[in-house]
Amino acid sequence: MYRKVLRRVTKLKAHDERSECKVGDQVRMIETRPLSKDKHWRVVEILKRG
Repeated sequence: MYRKVLRRVTKLKAHDERSECKVGDQVRMIETRPLSKDKHWRVVEILKRG
């Protein structure tokens, strides 16, 4: 009705085996078994560098 634009951000903790991700990178993740208390995702590839 009011043509509002909503921007939603979700922060997830993900496992990065090679420690190559930096803050602001866009990555592709897959869901995996629980790796720690709240880490249930794994980084597959980096789509865009931040």
